[in-house]
Amino acid sequence: MAFAPGHLQQHPLPAGVVGALSLSGYQLLVDVAGVGAGRLGPQAFLLVAPDPEGAGADALTHISLHQTRLGAEREAFAYQQLAAQVGYLRLSGYRLGLERSGLRSRIALIDPASGAIAMSIPDKHPGRLFGGGKDVAALLAGARELPPAGPPPDLQRPELLHQTLVALALADEDTSGEQAVELADRALELSRGTPELDPAAALVAAREGLRLGP
Repeated sequence: MAFAPGHLQQHPLPAGVVGALSLSGYQLLVDVAGVGAGRLGPQAFLLVAPDPEGAGADALTHISLHQTRLGAEREAFAYQQLAAQVGYLRLSGYRLGLERSGLRSRIALIDPASGAIAMSIPDKHPGRLFGGGKDVAALLAGARELPPAGPPPDLQRPELLHQTLVALALADEDTSGEQAVELADRALELSRGTPELDPAAALVAAREGLRLGP
């Protein structure tokens, strides 16, 4: 499945949902295969755009794991990491089943080989006072344990390779979303010059190059 760069930007959250949830002016922090993390003040959430061939009413972008008050800034980064990991799994072949729950939606990661739900993400973050479900950190850990559903995406396609590199870069706790994009840009250039580099090796080389400077 081919996700062009900026797929989520081209499919923003519907205006009615934005208005009803008071999310006007939210910031999109990461976009990998149409899965992103949004932020507005203390609020954080996941966004999922439809598949490229999506059609009809189900082709609207969904909001999930909505947290109205972040407990710490590291949770905001965990949202970026979770979005990137879910996007990476989507690139590998997992399907994202979206079930609306009011204005928000639950996400089911579906293994295409078995049709089984490998992981579920709730429409709202459990919070602390009335929680009990898995928080963003636990969901991130669970997503990282899932194996790819199939072979890596076609890394000969620059747009897919770049999204893969962003997702891999965000696995590093010390790499911000902005830095991940910068690293992916540099690693993509290195991959073009040295095709035998796999994505992980290209990222290592990119980090070294940026550390040493131009």
